[in-house]
Amino acid sequence: MKIISSPAEMQQTALELKRSGKTIGLVPTMGFLHNGHLSLMKLARPECDVLVVSIFVNPAQFGPNEDLDAYPRDFERDESLCKGEGVDIVFYPEPGNMYFSDASVWIDEEALSPGLCGGSRPGHFRGVCTVVAKLFNLVLPDLAVFGEKDAQQLRVLERMVRDLNFPVRMVRGPIVREADGLAMSSRNKYLNAEQRQQALCLKQALALAESLVRGGEKSVANIRQQMVVLIGTVPGAEIDYIELVDDETLARVENVESETLVALAVKIGPTRLIDNAVLHP
Repeated sequence: MKIISSPAEMQQTALELKRSGKTIGLVPTMGFLHNGHLSLMKLARPECDVLVVSIFVNPAQFGPNEDLDAYPRDFERDESLCKGEGVDIVFYPEPGNMYFSDASVWIDEEALSPGLCGGSRPGHFRGVCTVVAKLFNLVLPDLAVFGEKDAQQLRVLERMVRDLNFPVRMVRGPIVREADGLAMSSRNKYLNAEQRQQALCLKQALALAESLVRGGEKSVANIRQQMVVLIGTVPGAEIDYIELVDDETLARVENVESETLVALAVKIGPTRLIDNAVLHP
């Protein structure tokens, strides 16, 4: 397995691979890998000749009061996990090599980004779109795998690929959960034992929404209210948002008449966690 830190070297390596007829798969990550990330690598590995995993904590997608400096990092552990999954190249650049000090070109997606996480994290998706576009230009992947846990991010990036004509096949990786239902996340490391139990309210609220829809409930207001009540019983849980939106356009809906994304962000102590599910009426 090769480790590349220089963007120029990564791009040159990718160009040489493409000229030799090799297909490239990319799994972009911010490191501190867990089984959710590894599941994305498992999806990509049989689909390409060369598997690249990027490890880059992207400063452009963090707000001024967010956890950029505290975000967990453990490159040696990440390297070992990548080797175990048959990764060919780990792209591990420094922020100073990815962004010029006077960088002035950014990518904004305007239809899918404003709500949900975009509403509480201004500029977040500008940073996400820009860094992923840069990764596509440096790694030149034929396919890229993104997890469904970040549902809005996935749909925003799929729209970017469509609208900007990136020659990349986007592959969706299912949410991977702990045995008790908590969605795997690098931020779970922040939770103490009590908060870890409290965090189960996210999955419990989603399960409640799914149960209500299976029982015939269609009113978004009623579903959302019952989710709010459930999370309100959990000490230390603070709702950032709970939204039910069209699964494709992310527009708010009043009734669950077609596939509907239910997404939520909840703070457990100081830690902001997200989760989602798709409701099928």
